[in-house]
This record gives sequence, structure tokens and C-alpha cells, in this order.
Amino acid sequence: MLLLWLSVFAASALAAPDRGAGGRRRGAAGGWPGAPNVVLVVSDSFDGRLTFYPGSQAVKLPFINFMKAHGTSFLNAYTNSPICCPSRAAMWSGLFTHLTESWNNFKGLDPNYTTWMDIMEKHGYRTQKFGKLDYTSGHHSISNRVEAWTRDVAFLLRQEGRPMINLIPKKTKVRVMEGDWKNTDRAVNWLRKEASNSTQPFVLYLGLNLPHPYPSPSSGENFGSSTFHTSLYWLKKVSYDAIKIPKWSPLSEMHPVDYYSSYTKNCTGKFTKKEIKNIRAFYYAMCAETDAMLGEIILALRQLDLLQNTIVIYTSDHGELAMEHRQFYKMSMYEASAHIPLLMMGPGIKANLQVSNVVSLVDIYPTMLDIAGAPLPQNLSGYSLLPLSSEMFGNEHKLKNLHPPWILSEFHGCNVNASTYMLRTNQWKYIAYSDGTSVLPQLFDLSSDPDELTNIATEFPQVTYSLDQKLRSIINYPKVSASVHQYNKEQFIKWKQSVGQNYSNVIANLRWHQDWLKEPRKYESAINQWLKTPL
Repeated sequence: MLLLWLSVFAASALAAPDRGAGGRRRGAAGGWPGAPNVVLVVSDSFDGRLTFYPGSQAVKLPFINFMKAHGTSFLNAYTNSPICCPSRAAMWSGLFTHLTESWNNFKGLDPNYTTWMDIMEKHGYRTQKFGKLDYTSGHHSISNRVEAWTRDVAFLLRQEGRPMINLIPKKTKVRVMEGDWKNTDRAVNWLRKEASNSTQPFVLYLGLNLPHPYPSPSSGENFGSSTFHTSLYWLKKVSYDAIKIPKWSPLSEMHPVDYYSSYTKNCTGKFTKKEIKNIRAFYYAMCAETDAMLGEIILALRQLDLLQNTIVIYTSDHGELAMEHRQFYKMSMYEASAHIPLLMMGPGIKANLQVSNVVSLVDIYPTMLDIAGAPLPQNLSGYSLLPLSSEMFGNEHKLKNLHPPWILSEFHGCNVNASTYMLRTNQWKYIAYSDGTSVLPQLFDLSSDPDELTNIATEFPQVTYSLDQKLRSIINYPKVSASVHQYNKEQFIKWKQSVGQNYSNVIANLRWHQDWLKEPRKYESAINQWLKTPL
């Protein structure tokens, strides 16, 4: 029934005249004759590879497929930092992470920072935000901060609960993530009551928490989020036989940073194939529920006769490993964690177009300003996506050089014991760590090794050197790593002083309490030694 409806919907929803087709070229100057509305839906933890083959075979995502058919999908879109706050700071500022200095989930943009939405408002747009934002400083748990600050300490502690699944008893329950559904309802109501009656163009943002794993209170007082939680209704959208069980390297052969991540995420124990497949199935079901919320927005726009003059953009802050590389969560430069969905449809946007160019979240900022016809600041890290997706620019190949043939992603937070830098080009993924010498780099040829199982950095020294030089021309990453080291130590000292005499008790009962309490003196001593070590 849904597929039948979508086919009818497609014919009518996009049959209206394209208000952008005859407009002036964008980028250098000009804009649509009538400024289009914009809706940006940003989910959490959505693996971008699920939006195209073969990942798309594992779960039914009808509204993402609708956007693909009637808009432009970016096949190689990446986060600029695979964790919530830093990635969102990049998206809202248009700046790389080392420029925002959003080093972890606690440190983001200043609340008064001028975002693309602020500029669009100044250029005549009515603006509204609902749901998860998470791009300013001051959020997330004390445990999360302390884990990030102490990642250089010479100890290894489990910081997360073991990944698990939880099936809701009520088989027909549709609204599993109730908070997200409430925010979706609020966005739909705003479209009906406010946007549909507005004489101004509008920009609406909806932030979803799904398909981020749910909290796991069973793992202790300071629990993390390691539970994949859904209902049978959404599991029925998953093709169980199509789920791929990822290959794992033996623990002894893992890259040292990967081993640290796997251990702190509580993933170095034994997992059966059924366990792994179930975790992935539940994650995909959570993605199906996310797609349905996106669908509610698209349906509302259609019902209100707004769809033909609204550019809809869907993306995510980062992906989800879902047991690839013996990990869950994100905080990794592997594809499952760093590759994000990015789809656009609406007036002036090419239909059924797949763009292979590498792009990233910092490109959202200039794209939004380009849509609004606002001038672009000179200091942005990103580039407008309109030359790659808009009918007003002519052939894509003529403008492929407008966006550089690389993207940068960085990570400086918890569960990873070295600052990490990824340079992604058409063929290669190069990952450098720390100061560039103390930790071995990684190089993957994604054309022949899409699962990223073979590090060929030593096998291709010239390619490794060339990519490292390119990376250093974009970012002085040894210097950035040193700055993060200093920041972590300074912040930890301030926090330690703030808790005073309760320090030993507080630090022992953070998320790592199960390991810490076995040898508290050993771990306190390791921190004291770290504090004495000069930078």
C-alpha cells in the first residue's frame, strides 16, 4: 500500500513547475526567482552506506528512496568528526573541527556563534528548530568528559556497557523513540499552523536522536548507550538474510588505536554470529523508524502544497559501526562510522542523480547561504553543494573542480587514545595519528578493499607520503594534537580541583567503575604520573 501511495505521490508532488529552472546561476551571484523554503532533517548515527546498494538491500527505507528518485544523493558524504557535538559544530559553522576547537562532546560552539540559520534569518527567512541540536558547549556527562581528557593516560578501562539488544514486548508499537516522534509532531504542526500561512520563505530544522543506541542503565550508575532497542513492527522492515556479518581482524593484529577503542567500548570479549547479526538487525530497524519520521515531514509538505517550493535535505552527524571492526558506536574513521547520508530534493535540484564527489558536513553552511542568495564568508571550510546538484549549473563535469577532491575528518574525544585525522580522496583513505610518528598511519584503497581490512601504508610508501603531505598542507596536525594534549590536561586539572576531597570517590565511580574499583590505587597512580609528564 505504501509503495502504491508513493508512486502516486511522486507523480503529483513534483509535477509543479520548477521555480528554479529558469533562474540565474548560483554560486557567484544570483538566486531563485522566488526564494525556496528549506527543510533540514538531521538524524544521529546513520550509516550513509544504507542509502545505496548493497547496504540498501538490508532494510526498507521508502522515504530515503523517494528522495533518491526525485533528488540528488551524495554517495561519498562524510562527517568532519565522528561524534555528536564536534560534527554538529562543523555543520552549523561551516568550519573544520580544529578551527572550531570542538575537541569533544563537551566543547562546541559558543551559544552566540553566528550560524547559517542566523544569516538566513537576516536575509528574510522565517526560521525554526526542533529536536536535537547539540552543537554548543556544556553538554554530555562528566564521565564522557573525563574519559576524553584522560585518553593519554597509560591504562585501559572499559567505558561502555557491552552492546546488547532489547525488543519491546508490544509487537505493533510504532513510536518506539517517543521523544523523536514528539519533535517530529511539533515540526509538522509548525508547518501546518505557521509555515503554510507565512508570506516569508522558511527554513525548518529537525534533529533526531535515532538511530543512536539507547542508554544502558544496567551497566551501572554512570551508564553509556549500548542498547539497540526496537519493536517487531520495525524489525519486519529488515531483510535478515541480507545482513552481512563483518569480518574481524584477530585482536593481536588490530591497529593499536583500534584495539584501545574496541576494549574501551567493551567489545573485546566473545560474540556469537547470532549476537552480531541481531545487533545489526536491531540497528537497521532503528534506521527504518528514522526514515518514517523523515516521511512524516515529506508527507506534511505535500499535504500543505509546500513540497514543490521546498528544498528538503537529509543527513546525519555521523554513522554507526554496529559491530564492524569489533566496535559499536562511532569515534572511528572506518566507513560505518564516518560515512553519512546526504540527500537533497526540491526546486532546481536534479532528480535521480548520484554524485560520487567526496563532500562533508561543512558543505551544509555554504549550501544554505547559496540557497538563500546570501554572500558566502571567505573563511569557510566548506563548499556549496549546489554546483553538483542544481539544474542551474549545467553539466556536473564542467564544475567538478569547484569542490576540492578531498575531505577532512578529525577526532579528538573519548574511546580513542590519539588524535585522529582522515584525508579521504576518490580512491584512498589515509588516516594519521597524533604527531605523525608515534602511531603508525593507515592507508586503505576503498576501490579494492571496501571493508578496510588491509592497511597498505607500508606497501605503498609513496602514496602514503604524498597523502600525508597533502594532509599537512590542510592542517598542521602535529601542532593540533599538541594543543589537544594541553587542553585535556588543563581541563582535567580544573575538574579535579573542583571536586576537591571527593575526587577519589567520584573518579572511581564513572563509567569505568567496574574495572577501576578492582585496582583504584593503580589507576589513580597512572593519572598522577600522566599529570607529572611535561607536554
